[in-house]
Amino acid sequence: MLSPPTPTFFHGGRESHTIASSFEESLLLSHSHFPYFMLLALEAGGPLRSLLLLFASPIIRSLEFLSHGTLALRLMIFVSMVGLNLADIKAVARATLPRFYYENLGERTYRAFSGCGGRRYVVASTPSIMVEPFLREYLGVDVVVATGLRAFRGHCLGLVDSQGVVDGESGLKALRSAMNGEIVDVGLGGARENQPFMLLCRERYVVPSEDKGPPLQRDHHPKPLIFHDGRLVALPTPSDAIAVFLWAPMGLLLAVGRLLVGRILPYNMGLMAAALTGMNIRARFRGTCHRTCEARGTMYVCAHRTLMDPVIVSATLRRRVTAVTYSLSRVSEVLSPIPTVRLTRDRLLDGERMKHTLARGQDLVVCPEGTTCREPYLLRFSPLFAEVAGDVVPVAIDARGSMFYGTMVRGHKGMDSIFFLMNPWPSYWVEFLDRLVDVGGRVEKGEVSSCEVANRVQGEIGRALGFVGTNLTRRDKYRVLAGNDGRAS
Repeated sequence: MLSPPTPTFFHGGRESHTIASSFEESLLLSHSHFPYFMLLALEAGGPLRSLLLLFASPIIRSLEFLSHGTLALRLMIFVSMVGLNLADIKAVARATLPRFYYENLGERTYRAFSGCGGRRYVVASTPSIMVEPFLREYLGVDVVVATGLRAFRGHCLGLVDSQGVVDGESGLKALRSAMNGEIVDVGLGGARENQPFMLLCRERYVVPSEDKGPPLQRDHHPKPLIFHDGRLVALPTPSDAIAVFLWAPMGLLLAVGRLLVGRILPYNMGLMAAALTGMNIRARFRGTCHRTCEARGTMYVCAHRTLMDPVIVSATLRRRVTAVTYSLSRVSEVLSPIPTVRLTRDRLLDGERMKHTLARGQDLVVCPEGTTCREPYLLRFSPLFAEVAGDVVPVAIDARGSMFYGTMVRGHKGMDSIFFLMNPWPSYWVEFLDRLVDVGGRVEKGEVSSCEVANRVQGEIGRALGFVGTNLTRRDKYRVLAGNDGRAS
Protein backbone atom coordinates (compact mmCIF):
# COMPACT_ATOMS: atom_id res chain seq x y z
CA MET A 1 0.00 0.00 0.00
CA LEU A 2 1.14 3.55 -0.72
CA SER A 3 1.71 5.83 2.22
CA PRO A 4 -0.50 8.95 2.28
CA PRO A 5 0.61 11.56 -0.25
CA THR A 6 1.81 15.00 0.76
CA PRO A 7 -1.19 17.34 0.43
CA THR A 8 0.50 20.45 -1.01
CA PHE A 9 3.18 20.81 -3.64
CA PHE A 10 5.75 23.55 -3.01
CA HIS A 11 7.38 24.93 -6.16
CA GLY A 12 10.40 26.71 -4.70
CA GLY A 13 13.89 25.27 -4.43
CA ARG A 14 13.39 22.30 -6.77
CA GLU A 15 15.93 23.18 -9.45
CA SER A 16 17.89 19.96 -8.83
CA HIS A 17 14.98 17.65 -7.94
CA THR A 18 14.10 14.70 -10.13
CA ILE A 19 10.45 13.95 -10.85
CA ALA A 20 8.33 11.06 -12.10
CA SER A 21 4.79 11.60 -13.34
CA SER A 22 2.04 9.60 -14.93
CA PHE A 23 1.09 10.99 -18.32
CA GLU A 24 -2.62 10.29 -18.74
CA GLU A 25 -3.59 10.50 -15.07
CA SER A 26 -1.56 13.55 -14.04
CA LEU A 27 -0.41 15.74 -16.92
CA LEU A 28 -3.48 15.46 -19.18
CA LEU A 29 -6.82 17.00 -18.28
CA SER A 30 -8.68 14.08 -19.85
CA HIS A 31 -7.07 10.64 -19.65
CA SER A 32 -9.22 9.08 -22.40
CA HIS A 33 -7.11 7.22 -24.97
CA PHE A 34 -9.76 6.94 -27.67
CA PRO A 35 -9.39 10.34 -29.45
CA TYR A 36 -5.65 9.87 -30.02
CA PHE A 37 -6.10 6.39 -31.45
CA MET A 38 -8.84 7.80 -33.67
CA LEU A 39 -6.41 10.43 -34.97
CA LEU A 40 -3.82 7.75 -35.60
CA ALA A 41 -6.30 5.46 -37.34
CA LEU A 42 -7.52 8.27 -39.60
CA GLU A 43 -4.20 9.88 -40.50
CA ALA A 44 -2.07 6.72 -40.81
CA GLY A 45 -4.70 4.14 -41.72
CA GLY A 46 -7.45 6.01 -43.55
CA PRO A 47 -11.19 6.60 -43.11
CA LEU A 48 -12.19 2.91 -43.20
CA ARG A 49 -9.91 2.01 -40.32
CA SER A 50 -11.07 5.01 -38.27
CA LEU A 51 -14.68 4.05 -38.99
CA LEU A 52 -13.96 0.52 -37.74
CA LEU A 53 -12.51 1.98 -34.54
CA LEU A 54 -15.62 4.13 -34.14
CA PHE A 55 -17.82 1.03 -34.47
CA ALA A 56 -15.72 -0.60 -31.73
CA SER A 57 -16.10 2.38 -29.38
CA PRO A 58 -19.18 0.99 -27.54
CA ILE A 59 -17.21 -2.16 -26.69
CA ILE A 60 -14.23 -0.05 -25.61
CA ARG A 61 -16.41 2.13 -23.43
CA SER A 62 -18.08 -0.91 -21.84
CA LEU A 63 -14.69 -2.44 -20.98
CA GLU A 64 -13.56 0.81 -19.39
CA PHE A 65 -16.80 1.04 -17.39
CA LEU A 66 -16.25 -2.51 -16.11
CA SER A 67 -12.70 -1.55 -14.97
CA HIS A 68 -11.02 -3.48 -17.79
CA GLY A 69 -9.07 -0.46 -19.05
CA THR A 70 -6.04 -2.56 -20.02
CA LEU A 71 -8.15 -4.80 -22.24
CA ALA A 72 -9.83 -1.74 -23.80
CA LEU A 73 -6.39 -0.27 -24.54
CA ARG A 74 -5.23 -3.51 -26.18
CA LEU A 75 -8.34 -3.46 -28.38
CA MET A 76 -7.71 0.15 -29.46
CA ILE A 77 -4.08 -0.68 -30.25
CA PHE A 78 -5.06 -3.65 -32.38
CA VAL A 79 -7.84 -1.97 -34.36
CA SER A 80 -5.97 1.27 -35.03
CA MET A 81 -2.45 -0.10 -35.65
CA VAL A 82 -2.44 -3.66 -36.94
CA GLY A 83 -0.70 -3.81 -40.32
CA LEU A 84 0.34 -0.15 -40.37
CA ASN A 85 3.82 0.86 -41.43
CA LEU A 86 5.83 2.00 -38.41
CA ALA A 87 7.09 4.99 -40.41
CA ASP A 88 3.50 6.19 -40.91
CA ILE A 89 2.74 5.82 -37.19
CA LYS A 90 5.87 7.78 -36.30
CA ALA A 91 4.97 10.51 -38.80
CA VAL A 92 1.54 11.00 -37.22
CA ALA A 93 3.04 10.96 -33.72
CA ARG A 94 5.53 13.62 -34.75
CA ALA A 95 3.28 15.87 -36.86
CA THR A 96 -0.32 15.48 -35.65
CA LEU A 97 -0.57 14.32 -32.03
CA PRO A 98 1.59 17.01 -30.30
CA ARG A 99 -0.95 19.76 -31.00
CA PHE A 100 -3.75 17.79 -29.34
CA TYR A 101 -1.59 16.75 -26.40
CA TYR A 102 -0.67 20.40 -25.86
CA GLU A 103 -4.37 21.38 -25.81
CA ASN A 104 -5.06 18.68 -23.19
CA LEU A 105 -2.17 19.61 -20.91
CA GLY A 106 -3.21 20.86 -17.46
CA GLU A 107 -1.65 24.15 -16.41
CA ARG A 108 -1.20 23.43 -12.70
CA THR A 109 0.18 19.93 -13.09
CA TYR A 110 2.57 21.09 -15.80
CA ARG A 111 3.83 23.90 -13.55
CA ALA A 112 4.57 21.34 -10.85
CA PHE A 113 6.25 19.03 -13.36
CA SER A 114 8.37 21.75 -14.98
CA GLY A 115 9.31 23.22 -11.60
CA CYS A 116 11.66 20.27 -11.01
CA GLY A 117 14.84 20.91 -12.96
CA GLY A 118 16.46 17.51 -12.51
CA ARG A 119 15.95 14.32 -14.46
CA ARG A 120 12.33 13.88 -15.59
CA TYR A 121 10.53 10.55 -15.94
CA VAL A 122 7.07 9.99 -17.39
CA VAL A 123 5.07 6.76 -17.10
CA ALA A 124 2.43 6.25 -19.81
CA SER A 125 0.14 3.36 -20.72
CA THR A 126 -0.15 4.79 -24.27
CA PRO A 127 2.34 3.17 -26.70
CA SER A 128 5.70 4.87 -26.59
CA ILE A 129 5.70 5.32 -30.38
CA MET A 130 2.76 7.72 -29.94
CA VAL A 131 3.79 9.78 -26.90
CA GLU A 132 7.58 9.83 -26.95
CA PRO A 133 8.01 12.50 -29.67
CA PHE A 134 5.80 14.95 -27.78
CA LEU A 135 7.23 14.24 -24.33
CA ARG A 136 10.87 14.46 -25.36
CA GLU A 137 10.72 17.31 -27.87
CA TYR A 138 8.13 19.59 -26.27
CA LEU A 139 8.17 18.82 -22.53
CA GLY A 140 11.86 18.03 -22.15
CA VAL A 141 11.30 14.56 -20.66
CA ASP A 142 14.50 12.54 -20.21
CA VAL A 143 13.05 9.04 -19.81
CA VAL A 144 9.72 7.82 -21.21
CA VAL A 145 8.41 4.58 -19.73
CA ALA A 146 5.53 3.51 -21.96
CA THR A 147 3.91 0.52 -23.62
CA GLY A 148 5.97 -1.19 -26.30
CA LEU A 149 4.58 -2.80 -29.46
CA ARG A 150 5.43 -5.87 -31.49
CA ALA A 151 6.49 -5.32 -35.10
CA PHE A 152 7.54 -7.43 -38.07
CA ARG A 153 9.52 -6.13 -41.03
CA GLY A 154 8.64 -2.52 -40.32
CA HIS A 155 4.93 -3.11 -39.76
CA CYS A 156 3.00 -3.04 -36.50
CA LEU A 157 1.33 -6.30 -35.45
CA GLY A 158 -1.21 -4.53 -33.24
CA LEU A 159 0.05 -6.37 -30.15
CA VAL A 160 1.94 -5.13 -27.10
CA ASP A 161 5.38 -6.56 -26.35
CA SER A 162 6.29 -9.04 -23.61
CA GLN A 163 6.33 -6.28 -20.98
CA GLY A 164 2.61 -5.79 -21.48
CA VAL A 165 0.67 -2.57 -21.00
CA VAL A 166 2.62 -0.23 -18.72
CA ASP A 167 0.09 0.21 -15.94
CA GLY A 168 0.01 -0.62 -12.25
CA GLU A 169 2.69 -3.13 -11.23
CA SER A 170 4.18 -3.24 -14.73
CA GLY A 171 4.66 0.53 -14.55
CA LEU A 172 6.52 0.11 -11.27
CA LYS A 173 8.81 -2.54 -12.74
CA ALA A 174 9.48 -0.56 -15.91
CA LEU A 175 10.29 2.63 -14.01
CA ARG A 176 12.54 0.78 -11.55
CA SER A 177 14.44 -0.72 -14.47
CA ALA A 178 14.86 2.70 -16.10
CA MET A 179 16.07 4.31 -12.87
CA ASN A 180 18.82 1.75 -12.17
CA GLY A 181 18.18 1.67 -8.43
CA GLU A 182 17.90 5.44 -7.90
CA ILE A 183 15.12 7.13 -5.96
CA VAL A 184 13.13 9.97 -7.54
CA ASP A 185 12.61 13.09 -5.44
CA VAL A 186 9.01 13.87 -6.49
CA GLY A 187 6.17 11.72 -7.80
CA LEU A 188 3.00 13.06 -9.43
CA GLY A 189 0.01 10.74 -9.68
CA GLY A 190 -3.64 11.10 -10.59
CA ALA A 191 -6.72 10.41 -8.53
CA ARG A 192 -6.69 6.72 -9.48
CA GLU A 193 -5.24 4.66 -6.63
CA ASN A 194 -3.44 1.98 -8.67
CA GLN A 195 -0.21 3.87 -9.36
CA PRO A 196 2.52 1.82 -7.65
CA PHE A 197 5.32 3.63 -9.50
CA MET A 198 5.04 6.33 -6.83
CA LEU A 199 6.61 3.90 -4.34
CA LEU A 200 9.92 4.87 -5.95
CA CYS A 201 9.47 8.56 -5.04
CA ARG A 202 10.42 10.32 -1.79
CA GLU A 203 7.56 12.83 -2.03
CA ARG A 204 4.21 11.80 -3.50
CA TYR A 205 1.47 14.11 -4.70
CA VAL A 206 -1.93 13.02 -5.95
CA VAL A 207 -3.56 15.48 -8.35
CA PRO A 208 -7.39 15.29 -8.43
CA SER A 209 -8.98 16.02 -11.80
CA GLU A 210 -10.54 19.26 -10.57
CA ASP A 211 -7.13 20.57 -9.43
CA LYS A 212 -5.29 20.14 -12.73
CA GLY A 213 -6.33 23.61 -13.74
CA PRO A 214 -7.31 25.04 -17.13
CA PRO A 215 -5.49 23.99 -20.31
CA LEU A 216 -1.97 25.34 -20.59
CA GLN A 217 -2.09 28.55 -22.61
CA ARG A 218 -0.06 28.97 -25.79
CA ASP A 219 2.08 31.70 -24.22
CA HIS A 220 3.23 29.25 -21.54
CA HIS A 221 4.17 26.40 -23.86
CA PRO A 222 7.76 25.33 -23.16
CA LYS A 223 8.37 25.09 -26.90
CA PRO A 224 6.23 26.84 -29.53
CA LEU A 225 4.21 24.54 -31.76
CA ILE A 226 4.44 26.27 -35.14
CA PHE A 227 3.92 23.36 -37.52
CA HIS A 228 1.44 20.51 -37.30
CA ASP A 229 -0.42 18.28 -39.72
CA GLY A 230 -3.67 16.33 -39.97
CA ARG A 231 -7.13 17.01 -41.36
CA LEU A 232 -9.23 17.37 -38.20
CA VAL A 233 -9.55 20.65 -36.33
CA ALA A 234 -11.16 19.27 -33.14
CA LEU A 235 -10.09 16.34 -30.99
CA PRO A 236 -12.17 13.38 -32.27
CA THR A 237 -14.02 12.16 -29.20
CA PRO A 238 -16.63 9.51 -30.08
CA SER A 239 -19.39 12.12 -30.46
CA ASP A 240 -17.21 14.43 -32.55
CA ALA A 241 -16.05 11.52 -34.72
CA ILE A 242 -19.69 10.55 -35.38
CA ALA A 243 -20.44 14.15 -36.37
CA VAL A 244 -17.50 14.20 -38.80
CA PHE A 245 -18.52 10.96 -40.52
CA LEU A 246 -22.17 12.02 -40.76
CA TRP A 247 -21.26 15.44 -42.16
CA ALA A 248 -18.61 14.27 -44.66
CA PRO A 249 -21.01 13.23 -47.52
CA MET A 250 -23.05 16.44 -47.19
CA GLY A 251 -19.87 18.46 -46.84
CA LEU A 252 -18.50 16.99 -50.06
CA LEU A 253 -21.64 17.98 -51.95
CA LEU A 254 -21.45 21.45 -50.43
CA ALA A 255 -17.79 21.79 -51.44
CA VAL A 256 -18.59 20.81 -55.03
CA GLY A 257 -21.42 23.34 -55.08
CA ARG A 258 -19.15 26.09 -53.79
CA LEU A 259 -16.55 25.25 -56.44
CA LEU A 260 -19.13 25.37 -59.22
CA VAL A 261 -20.48 28.69 -57.98
CA GLY A 262 -16.96 30.12 -57.97
CA ARG A 263 -16.29 28.88 -61.50
CA ILE A 264 -19.59 29.96 -63.09
CA LEU A 265 -20.47 33.31 -61.52
CA PRO A 266 -18.61 36.52 -62.45
CA TYR A 267 -16.04 38.01 -60.10
CA ASN A 268 -18.29 40.85 -58.90
CA MET A 269 -20.77 38.33 -57.50
CA GLY A 270 -18.23 36.18 -55.65
CA LEU A 271 -18.82 37.53 -52.14
CA MET A 272 -22.58 37.30 -52.39
CA ALA A 273 -22.38 33.74 -53.73
CA ALA A 274 -20.01 32.72 -50.93
CA ALA A 275 -22.35 34.14 -48.30
CA LEU A 276 -25.30 32.22 -49.74
CA THR A 277 -23.41 28.94 -49.30
CA GLY A 278 -22.51 29.68 -45.67
CA MET A 279 -19.00 30.98 -46.29
CA ASN A 280 -18.11 34.13 -44.38
CA ILE A 281 -15.62 36.52 -46.04
CA ARG A 282 -14.92 39.78 -44.26
CA ALA A 283 -12.79 42.42 -45.96
CA ARG A 284 -11.25 45.72 -44.96
CA PHE A 285 -9.42 48.23 -47.14
CA ARG A 286 -6.92 50.35 -45.24
CA GLY A 287 -5.36 51.88 -48.33
CA THR A 288 -6.36 52.25 -51.96
CA CYS A 289 -6.37 49.26 -54.31
CA HIS A 290 -6.57 51.38 -57.47
CA ARG A 291 -3.56 51.20 -59.74
CA THR A 292 -1.08 54.06 -59.95
CA CYS A 293 0.03 52.84 -63.37
CA GLU A 294 -2.53 51.42 -65.79
CA ALA A 295 0.14 49.84 -68.00
CA ARG A 296 1.61 47.70 -65.22
CA GLY A 297 -0.07 45.22 -62.89
CA THR A 298 -0.09 45.40 -59.10
CA MET A 299 1.59 42.83 -56.89
CA TYR A 300 -0.59 41.66 -53.97
CA VAL A 301 1.61 40.10 -51.29
CA CYS A 302 -0.34 37.82 -48.92
CA ALA A 303 0.08 35.78 -45.82
CA HIS A 304 -0.47 32.15 -46.80
CA ARG A 305 -3.20 30.19 -44.98
CA THR A 306 -4.76 27.93 -47.64
CA LEU A 307 -4.53 27.38 -51.40
CA MET A 308 -7.65 29.53 -51.77
CA ASP A 309 -5.93 32.74 -50.68
CA PRO A 310 -5.54 34.14 -54.25
CA VAL A 311 -9.15 33.21 -55.09
CA ILE A 312 -10.40 35.06 -52.01
CA VAL A 313 -8.31 38.10 -52.93
CA SER A 314 -9.82 38.06 -56.44
CA ALA A 315 -13.36 37.74 -55.06
CA THR A 316 -12.75 40.59 -52.61
CA LEU A 317 -11.30 42.87 -55.30
CA ARG A 318 -14.12 41.81 -57.65
CA ARG A 319 -11.75 41.51 -60.57
CA ARG A 320 -9.53 38.95 -62.18
CA VAL A 321 -6.06 38.43 -60.73
CA THR A 322 -3.36 35.85 -61.50
CA ALA A 323 -1.97 33.54 -58.81
CA VAL A 324 1.70 32.66 -58.57
CA THR A 325 2.14 28.99 -57.66
CA TYR A 326 5.14 26.81 -56.88
CA SER A 327 4.03 23.22 -56.35
CA LEU A 328 0.30 23.35 -56.95
CA SER A 329 -1.23 20.00 -57.92
CA ARG A 330 -2.79 19.62 -61.36
CA VAL A 331 -6.16 19.01 -59.71
CA SER A 332 -5.97 22.35 -57.89
CA GLU A 333 -4.98 24.13 -61.10
CA VAL A 334 -8.00 22.70 -62.90
CA LEU A 335 -10.33 23.68 -60.05
CA SER A 336 -8.93 27.20 -59.76
CA PRO A 337 -11.36 29.88 -61.03
CA ILE A 338 -8.47 32.30 -61.63
CA PRO A 339 -5.43 31.92 -63.93
CA THR A 340 -2.17 30.66 -62.45
CA VAL A 341 1.51 31.13 -63.26
CA ARG A 342 3.58 28.09 -62.31
CA LEU A 343 7.08 28.92 -61.06
CA THR A 344 10.10 26.62 -60.93
CA ARG A 345 12.08 27.82 -57.86
CA ASP A 346 14.75 28.97 -60.32
CA ARG A 347 15.18 32.54 -59.09
CA LEU A 348 16.15 34.14 -62.40
CA LEU A 349 13.55 32.30 -64.45
CA ASP A 350 10.78 32.91 -61.91
CA GLY A 351 11.62 36.59 -61.70
CA GLU A 352 11.36 36.96 -65.47
CA ARG A 353 8.00 35.19 -65.53
CA MET A 354 6.59 37.47 -62.85
CA LYS A 355 7.96 40.60 -64.57
CA HIS A 356 6.44 39.52 -67.87
CA THR A 357 3.02 38.95 -66.28
CA LEU A 358 3.06 42.34 -64.53
CA ALA A 359 4.27 44.09 -67.71
CA ARG A 360 1.18 42.83 -69.55
CA GLY A 361 -0.97 44.68 -67.02
CA GLN A 362 -2.07 41.61 -65.09
CA ASP A 363 -2.35 41.81 -61.31
CA LEU A 364 -0.39 39.14 -59.44
CA VAL A 365 -1.07 37.50 -56.08
CA VAL A 366 2.01 36.00 -54.46
CA CYS A 367 2.50 34.27 -51.10
CA PRO A 368 6.22 34.76 -50.38
CA GLU A 369 6.20 32.37 -47.40
CA GLY A 370 6.20 29.56 -49.96
CA THR A 371 3.93 27.34 -47.88
CA THR A 372 1.05 27.58 -45.45
CA CYS A 373 1.19 27.87 -41.67
CA ARG A 374 -1.82 27.07 -39.49
CA GLU A 375 -0.72 28.74 -36.27
CA PRO A 376 -0.47 32.53 -35.69
CA TYR A 377 3.03 32.78 -37.09
CA LEU A 378 4.44 34.14 -40.35
CA LEU A 379 7.28 32.32 -42.06
CA ARG A 380 10.15 34.20 -43.65
CA PHE A 381 9.14 36.17 -46.75
CA SER A 382 11.17 35.53 -49.88
CA PRO A 383 12.44 38.90 -51.19
CA LEU A 384 11.97 37.96 -54.86
CA PHE A 385 8.67 39.85 -55.13
CA ALA A 386 10.41 43.10 -54.12
CA GLU A 387 12.89 42.76 -56.98
CA VAL A 388 10.33 42.38 -59.76
CA ALA A 389 7.27 44.33 -58.58
CA GLY A 390 6.21 47.86 -59.34
CA ASP A 391 3.54 48.67 -56.75
CA VAL A 392 3.07 46.29 -53.83
CA VAL A 393 -0.08 45.94 -51.70
CA PRO A 394 0.41 43.85 -48.52
CA VAL A 395 -2.63 41.70 -47.77
CA ALA A 396 -3.30 40.32 -44.29
CA ILE A 397 -5.23 37.04 -44.57
CA ASP A 398 -6.50 34.56 -42.03
CA ALA A 399 -8.70 31.50 -42.63
CA ARG A 400 -10.67 29.38 -40.18
CA GLY A 401 -12.54 26.10 -40.45
CA SER A 402 -14.47 24.39 -37.66
CA MET A 403 -14.08 20.77 -38.81
CA PHE A 404 -11.36 20.29 -41.44
CA TYR A 405 -8.01 21.89 -42.21
CA GLY A 406 -7.51 23.01 -45.79
CA THR A 407 -3.78 22.27 -45.78
CA MET A 408 -1.89 18.99 -45.56
CA VAL A 409 1.71 17.82 -45.84
CA ARG A 410 0.98 14.11 -45.84
CA GLY A 411 -1.89 12.88 -47.96
CA HIS A 412 -3.50 14.06 -51.19
CA LYS A 413 -2.60 17.72 -51.79
CA GLY A 414 -5.21 17.99 -54.52
CA MET A 415 -7.94 17.61 -51.87
CA ASP A 416 -6.81 20.58 -49.77
CA SER A 417 -9.29 23.09 -51.17
CA ILE A 418 -12.07 20.49 -51.15
CA PHE A 419 -11.57 19.82 -47.45
CA PHE A 420 -11.57 23.53 -46.60
CA LEU A 421 -14.80 24.02 -48.53
CA MET A 422 -16.32 21.00 -46.73
CA ASN A 423 -16.41 22.99 -43.49
CA PRO A 424 -19.97 23.97 -42.54
CA TRP A 425 -19.07 27.65 -42.07
CA PRO A 426 -15.57 28.41 -43.34
CA SER A 427 -14.43 31.98 -42.83
CA TYR A 428 -11.84 34.34 -44.25
CA TRP A 429 -10.57 37.67 -42.99
CA VAL A 430 -8.86 39.87 -45.60
CA GLU A 431 -7.31 43.28 -45.00
CA PHE A 432 -5.61 45.29 -47.76
CA LEU A 433 -2.88 47.44 -46.24
CA ASP A 434 -1.24 50.64 -47.48
CA ARG A 435 0.23 50.46 -50.99
CA LEU A 436 4.00 50.61 -51.47
CA VAL A 437 4.77 52.50 -54.70
CA ASP A 438 7.53 51.61 -57.20
CA VAL A 439 9.18 49.03 -54.96
CA GLY A 440 11.17 47.37 -57.72
CA GLY A 441 12.51 50.69 -58.96
CA ARG A 442 13.73 51.68 -55.49
CA VAL A 443 15.40 48.29 -55.05
CA GLU A 444 17.09 48.58 -58.45
CA LYS A 445 18.40 52.06 -57.59
CA GLY A 446 19.82 50.79 -54.29
CA GLU A 447 17.59 53.00 -52.15
CA VAL A 448 16.43 49.95 -50.20
CA SER A 449 17.28 46.25 -50.30
CA SER A 450 14.78 43.59 -51.30
CA CYS A 451 15.26 41.87 -47.92
CA GLU A 452 14.33 45.07 -46.10
CA VAL A 453 11.16 45.33 -48.18
CA ALA A 454 10.28 41.69 -47.48
CA ASN A 455 10.83 42.14 -43.74
CA ARG A 456 8.78 45.33 -43.71
CA VAL A 457 5.87 43.69 -45.50
CA GLN A 458 6.05 40.68 -43.17
CA GLY A 459 6.02 43.02 -40.16
CA GLU A 460 3.03 45.01 -41.39
CA ILE A 461 1.01 41.88 -42.11
CA GLY A 462 2.00 40.40 -38.76
CA ARG A 463 0.86 43.49 -36.86
CA ALA A 464 -2.44 43.55 -38.73
CA LEU A 465 -3.15 39.91 -37.89
CA GLY A 466 -1.53 39.78 -34.46
CA PHE A 467 0.86 37.10 -35.75
CA VAL A 468 4.50 36.56 -34.80
CA GLY A 469 7.11 36.79 -37.55
CA THR A 470 9.76 34.05 -37.77
CA ASN A 471 12.81 33.17 -39.86
CA LEU A 472 11.47 29.68 -40.57
CA THR A 473 11.02 28.59 -44.17
CA ARG A 474 9.18 26.02 -46.24
CA ARG A 475 12.14 23.69 -45.88
CA ASP A 476 11.92 23.92 -42.08
CA LYS A 477 8.24 23.01 -42.17
CA TYR A 478 8.74 19.91 -44.28
CA ARG A 479 11.70 18.78 -42.21
CA VAL A 480 9.54 18.95 -39.07
CA LEU A 481 6.43 17.33 -40.52
CA ALA A 482 7.72 15.00 -43.23
CA GLY A 483 11.43 14.53 -42.63
CA ASN A 484 12.39 16.00 -46.03
CA ASP A 485 12.87 19.42 -47.60
CA GLY A 486 9.56 19.37 -49.47
CA ARG A 487 11.04 19.02 -52.94
CA ALA A 488 9.81 16.40 -55.36
CA SER A 489 12.44 13.91 -56.42
